[in-house]
Amino acid sequence: MKPTTLIKMLVMGFIASDARRQIARARGRLARRGQPTIHYFHQVDDPHSHLAVQKIDALANRYKVRFKFHLVQNPTDHEQGDALRFPVWALRDARAIASDYGTELPQNIDQIENHQAKHAESYLSRYLADSDFAREAVAIGHRLWSGDPIEELPASNAAADGSALRTKLGHWLSATFYFEGEWYWGVDRLVHLENRLRDMGLSNAPGGICVPRPTPEPLDDKDASAVTLEFFPSLRSPYTAISFDRAIALAQRTKVKLKLRPVMPMMMRGVPAPRVKQLYIMTDTKREADYYGQKFGPVVDPFGEPVKRAFALLPFMAEQGLSIDYCANYLRAAWCEGVDITTKQGLQQVVEETGANWQEAQNQLANNIWKPLLENNVSDMLAAGLWGVPSFRVTGGTIEEPFCCWGQDRLWRVESEISRRSV
Repeated sequence: MKPTTLIKMLVMGFIASDARRQIARARGRLARRGQPTIHYFHQVDDPHSHLAVQKIDALANRYKVRFKFHLVQNPTDHEQGDALRFPVWALRDARAIASDYGTELPQNIDQIENHQAKHAESYLSRYLADSDFAREAVAIGHRLWSGDPIEELPASNAAADGSALRTKLGHWLSATFYFEGEWYWGVDRLVHLENRLRDMGLSNAPGGICVPRPTPEPLDDKDASAVTLEFFPSLRSPYTAISFDRAIALAQRTKVKLKLRPVMPMMMRGVPAPRVKQLYIMTDTKREADYYGQKFGPVVDPFGEPVKRAFALLPFMAEQGLSIDYCANYLRAAWCEGVDITTKQGLQQVVEETGANWQEAQNQLANNIWKPLLENNVSDMLAAGLWGVPSFRVTGGTIEEPFCCWGQDRLWRVESEISRRSV
């Protein structure tokens, strides 16, 4: 292993380690002044914020913590990754999960006008130090998403101030909770926050948590054979690495028609990922892997030519019916076992573990057949309003309109969609 590869492996390994997490938490405890405090960052025209804020009063009643509220502005175009698709995706995603989390999101309008958002910020800025903030934010959010006009008030700098603090603490999204060194985005990650608070002895009551992850709708004896699941993974994606086996298992269990559609990594497609975003993805992936009882790390990042070499073998593997096993083995080697897949020796290990002939595979490394294949997959993914991985599209069955979503934390929703389309 090259010294530079080893250094990167050690750095990424530390970022995604339990040790780093414990250090961050310890620093947070040392900085504590008085009662444990959760900082919540709210964006008035963000649909995920509208879902998250509906859970705050229940959390405040259950745990011995106080909340400090902050208004924030929209992430920058650079931070969003795809500024054109980001707001459309956010609304569609929030609507797809709202009822499953026991929350409400009015569907009267698809976009809140900027001046209405400014009026709402001015209104809520008066409640930032008030225990009624969550209740007021829910009420004003319902009005905004219902299209009810908000009266004009004197302008406020609260959102700019909140955004500056969010940047200082190390995040870019709204609907985020920050607690003593660790970030939690949206209703999906509240399970991690609650488990941490419970482990710290901060719960006021025994029993379960306030915001569990939804249970997929059961398929039972229904037939899903007319349903198609398109799965868009990348070989350079930590989130794909911890969900690939689960996605394949879901397809096999439900007996849907599975179409594996690998895509080029986002950063190799020119999608920006600021350093703070990359750091959060690694730490969040580790947390999610632990939740699902999966291994994550040691890591050897296949960025650049190594992942292109891996993609070059995809048509060869597909001809032998080995594409799924090949992708699974490659992801496991790169993201869970620390195999140096940046070398031909590492790639050979993956190929032979998959059951293919390495000598034959080597003859495929110079081909360009894979390029139009991946470009077509990316084009279809973008057309579906998605740009990140892993992404999913469910079609067929009893529902005509396709269902598309992004994220390993949406597999439960994919499973529910399969059930809804089955007979």
